[in-house]
Parts: sequence; structure tokens; C-alpha cells
Amino acid sequence: MRRSGWENLHQHRRLDGIFHLRPFRRRSSDPEKMEHRRNLVTGAPMGIIKKHRWLVFPVVTVAVMILGGGIIITILGRGLPRLTTLESIEPPVVSKIVSRDGVVLDELHSYEKRIWVPIERMPQHLIQAVIATEDRRFFDHWGLDIRRIVKAAMVDIAAGYKKQGAGTITGQLARDIFLTKSKKWSRKIQEAITAVQIERTYSKTEILEMYLNQMFYGHRAYGIQSAAQRYFGKNVDHVTVEEAAFLIGVLQLPAMYSPYRHPEQAVRRRNVVLYSMMVCGHLTQAEYDSLRNLPLDVIETPNAPGAIAPYFCDFVRQEMEKKYGIGIYTDGLTIRTSLDSRIQAFADSVVRKHMPGLERQIWNRLIRNRSFLDWMDPRPDSEEEIHAFLTNQDRVDSLFRKNATVQVAMVAIEPATGHILALIGGRDFTQSSFNRAVQAVRQPGSAFKPIVYTAAIDNGFAPSTELMNTNVTLFMPDGTRWTPQNYDLSVGGLTTLREGLRLSLNLVSVHLVQELIKPSLVVSYAKRFGFTTQINPYDAIALGADGVIPLELTSAFSVFANRGVRVEPLAVTRVEDKDGKLIEETAPRRREVISENTAYIMTDILSTVVSEGTGRSARSTYNFYRPAGGKTGTTNDFTDAWFQGFTPQIAAGFWVGFDNPAIRLGERMSGAVVALPMWAPFMRMVYDSLRWPLADFAQPQGVVRARVCAETKKLASESCPKIWDEIFFRELAPTDKCELHASPHTHPAQQQQRSVF
Repeated sequence: MRRSGWENLHQHRRLDGIFHLRPFRRRSSDPEKMEHRRNLVTGAPMGIIKKHRWLVFPVVTVAVMILGGGIIITILGRGLPRLTTLESIEPPVVSKIVSRDGVVLDELHSYEKRIWVPIERMPQHLIQAVIATEDRRFFDHWGLDIRRIVKAAMVDIAAGYKKQGAGTITGQLARDIFLTKSKKWSRKIQEAITAVQIERTYSKTEILEMYLNQMFYGHRAYGIQSAAQRYFGKNVDHVTVEEAAFLIGVLQLPAMYSPYRHPEQAVRRRNVVLYSMMVCGHLTQAEYDSLRNLPLDVIETPNAPGAIAPYFCDFVRQEMEKKYGIGIYTDGLTIRTSLDSRIQAFADSVVRKHMPGLERQIWNRLIRNRSFLDWMDPRPDSEEEIHAFLTNQDRVDSLFRKNATVQVAMVAIEPATGHILALIGGRDFTQSSFNRAVQAVRQPGSAFKPIVYTAAIDNGFAPSTELMNTNVTLFMPDGTRWTPQNYDLSVGGLTTLREGLRLSLNLVSVHLVQELIKPSLVVSYAKRFGFTTQINPYDAIALGADGVIPLELTSAFSVFANRGVRVEPLAVTRVEDKDGKLIEETAPRRREVISENTAYIMTDILSTVVSEGTGRSARSTYNFYRPAGGKTGTTNDFTDAWFQGFTPQIAAGFWVGFDNPAIRLGERMSGAVVALPMWAPFMRMVYDSLRWPLADFAQPQGVVRARVCAETKKLASESCPKIWDEIFFRELAPTDKCELHASPHTHPAQQQQRSVF
């Protein structure tokens, strides 16, 4: 029997060593078997298939579309935000640094400057404007407005191009936060999916609040509050109807509708919004006609936070960044500070008034002694070249500003709380952000002497204790010798501690650390007073030879005003989140560093500095007569000049010098000449403008006043030729009467002299 071709092939059992081939078997032609086979495939009797054959194609088509749509959604959904992300939408929000009197000093933000405002603070006409213009069926749909989509599609088909959009507020929010602004259909599908998810996660009110706070309004304004401030210089709750219409209108195309670049188009777009509000019944025809004719009154430049206390704000920013990281630029924090914007303004005013004239005076000296030649490259070779340079005032000013700007630092502190009320770290923050008030380490000179004298007073020496005002030699740490002199080159005999500090006698101060106390004791007191810089236990400590930070020096003087209690300087008092909830509140950190009695005696001595000592021009020239103590400070080479002073309510200090300590202020440029002329007017402005009540330093029970004989240091009799009214610790006050001058006939012809302190 002849085999078929298939049967012959089958004998080989394999094809190319891969496939097994079986003999071909013809299908059965039995009708019943064929029907059974069809039923296995279709799951239904053939009769039903034949009867409803017209349904097969639509059903299969729908099934394929559903399956394909599911696949597309699954693929596109991979790039969409997770539910946890949707549940915690947090757009970057501006953080604010606020003064104690409520003034916004500065704003901390990333590229997007956004100030979050709850919807309750937004006016009703703003809400009406956005709904009427952007999404009239906002409260009726679930993220997609199907009716609007169908209508837009019909309009687009009829027009032959995309003429009408069908986006919703929720869709715009989804696109702005999570997606790109691509025009592809894939992005539109992603937008729709995300919009539905947002609607499932948030209420309509929450979505509207996020939308208005999230969107970009042009000119770096993100969020409705920033936009209101940028264009109208006001908070959003104060915008009028026509202003609200502009803010909503500019959302569509911020660059196209910029009121600065395209004012006419901006007005037309605003009027479109007003018309939409009228159509929706929010405005009458008369109101619309009236508002549409109003001009668009926008401000030219927005208010500029940061113009007030830039050095202080930068100090706060750095402290907050250490604590909270980069979140301070995005979390919408309100950082409440100790600074008083009014007191800061007074400090800025006296610096602006005093420093230019002082600087010009110092520059003229540098010109006379030819110091400026060292800064010139190339250096002039002839007198003609020097003269040509000096006759060009612009070139002179440019050279001196670059190399010899006279700098200033200032700090004001509230003694009872440690609050930093004002701070200046330099002449111009835009030119130099180096904060000399908190970063510079400068020699305090005689301004450090109160710390030296405090160590003596606190260890039982009275202000009437006498030391020699004679020449003395200091052995320096490097092995060299130094023979200091008094500022006026004077010498004398026995001099009281009070006189030594009142007249800032260097020789008396040196004798103090050589005869009454040790330098190491002064170092320990300096640490108590809060100094963190290196202060060495050598005799030169008597003259303030080691550098200190201006903030710490002013804080030390505040101890005297606060009855011996040091309160750590404080800049930030409270931090709140964007909803106003408390994150952190800082309480003052207090520590008693000297007794109340010592503080009062030192205050009494320092008061004589202001009334009749090196700081007397505060009274005689600048007419500041409030109870006050203070001390001038000048380094021996006239490199640094200071004045530190205090009242019961405020301590303030000024420093003047060059960043380069090799450049001197010049002969006779003492703290009384350079720094005090800013301190006294500043203090007077504070008291006159803020009308602070009159307050004096309260004398504690542990201190008494006594009239003593200047010669015997005992209680004076009427016969003593020279009498001091002095102050003592109660337990150390003299109790015995002067016997040397007990007889009224001892000095019959001598006129009594009294010194009252």
C-alpha cells in the first residue's frame, strides 16, 4: 500500500532535530461532533450564536477597548503620584522673619516665593471670580467635566482646530503640582487620572485653597497672597473686585497679561473676568459697566523685605538653618524675633548721619600721609601722577571704598530678657555680608576695664581703694616689654578705683591686676560674663588687649543694668508653622554672674563716667540725661574705637574701625570722639520717640552710702578737709570716725573739699 507524503515524513520522527511531526488526520464530517466542537469554543449553542451574530463585533470591540484602556492607564499611571503623595500635598511656602512689633523684616524662600493663605481669609468676590472664569461647574463634577469635554470637542471639530479648552480647576492643580505642561494626549490622560484622585482625597474647599495658593501669577509671584502684594502692595483679604478679577485673569497667561509689559491686554483680560462674573450673577450690569472702566492701578515695585536689619536677618537665617535645615525656605514658617523695628531704625539713622563725615575725615588723613599709595597698582611714579589721581574724585572714592571703608558694628539688648533689639553688622550688607556684630573679634581696649574692676569690687575692694597712677612695665607673653601710658600721657600719685575708671587711666588699671587681683581671676570673670573668645591671663588684660565679639561685650554691660544677672542674647523668640501652630518658643536663659550689690556699685562708678568722665559729652553735647552708665574704649594704636553704655531698660554698644587692623583711624580718634557721638543720639531717640517711663537703678539693701575722709578713709567729721560721698558693701562700710581731723582747730584755715559720687 502506497504511503502518503506525510506518512513518509513521519518515518523520520524529527524535522531538523527540533519538531516532532504526527500523521495528518482529517477532521470528522459528523454534524453533531462539529456542533460539539463549536460549543467548546464559544461556550454557547450554535443556535444562539447564529441568532445574535450582530452582537459579536460590538462586544468584542468594547472588550478590547476596555482591556486596551486598562493597559494604557496602567502604563501611564506608572508616572503618577502615589496616594500617600496626594494625601500630603505641600507646595513650597515663604517663611517670614517678623520683628517683635509685627513688621516683616525678611522672607526666606526658594525660587517660588509663596505665602500660604487659608481660604477663610480670601474675599468672596475672589472665589466668585475664579469659579466664574476657570470652572463654572467646579462644585458639580468629580475632577472631569464630561459635559464641558463633549462641548469643547464639538466646537473644536466644527472649527477644525483646538479652539476651546475643557480643563477643570482640579485638573490645572494636578498639572501644576505633579505634571508637565506638555500638550500630548498621554499627559492629558494623566492629568485626568490625577484630578480624579485629588477629588477623591480632598474636599472642594481644600482643592480651591490649594489651587489659589499654588498657581503662578507672574513676576515671581506664586500664590494669591504673593500676587496681591506684588501687584497691589496689600494682603489678599483687602483686594477689591476689579483687583481680584485681574489676579484671576492673569493666571491664564502671566507673561501675556503682565500689567507692566502689556497693560492694555491686562485690562482686557480683567474685563473678561468681570464679564464672566456678571454672567454668573455675581455682578449687575451697572456694576460691570462701572468696574470695566477703572484703570489698572498696580504698584511699580513691591515692598522690599530685608531692607530692615539685613545683618540681623542673616544672623537669624543662619541660626534657623542649623536647626531646621533647608525647610526654612519652603515650609512657610513664621519666625518671630526679638528685634524692634523702631529701635533698629534709630540705630540705622545715627549711623547714616555720622559715618560718612567721619569716614571723609579719616580718608583726608590717609591722603595727607600718602597711605593710599600702597593700594594702587601700578603705583604712581611721580608727583604729577599722584596729583592727577587726587584730582579725580571718582577714582579716589573708588579706591578708598575698596580698601578703606570705615566699618561699624552696633548691638542693642534688653537687659531683663536678653532680647536683641537692634543690630548692625556693617555699613552696607550688599557690599559685605560679614557680620561684624557677631563675627568680628576686635580689641576692646578700655571698654574691657569694667570687667577688670568688677573682679576687684566683687572681691571686697571699695571704689575708694587707692592705687598709684605711675609708670609701669608689662612683660608680654612673647617676652617683650611694654610700657603703657595714659591717654593724655599724664602720671600722678594715689588714685581711687572710681577715679581710675572715670578717667580711664591705663596705669591705674595695670597696677590693679598687679597688686589687688590676679589676671587669672579676671579671665574667670570674663567667662562668667559670657565672653567666648580667647582671653589670656597676662597683665595686658587690664587694658583689653585680647579680642572680643561686639555682641558679647554689649551683653556683658547689660549684666550691670540687670542687677548682676546675665541673660543670654536672644534673637528668635517663637517659631510657628504655616497655620500658626507653635513649633518652638524660646525662654530667656538667665544666670547670676555677680551679686546684686556688686552690680550696683559698678553701675554707680560707670554712671560717673557718663556724668563727668570720658563719656561726659553724652550729657553736655548730646543732652542725654537719663540715668545711665557707660565706658569709652580705645586701643593704644587707635585701631578700634568703642562706646558701651546702658540704662535700666536698654544696653547698647557701638564699634568703629577698619576690617584691616593694619589701617588706623588716626590720632585722637578715641571712642569718645568716634563712637559716643552715635550712642548718645541713639539713646535719646529711643527714649524721646518711644516715651519709655523714667527709671533709675534701684539701690539694693546690701549697699550703703557714707561720707568718708579722703585721707583716712574713715567716716568724715566736719573738720575733714576733703570728704568723699562713697558707696560700700554694707558689711565693709567704715564704722569708725576720722580721728585725725577730730578737732575743729586742726585745720582752722583750710576750706573743706567734698567729692560727691
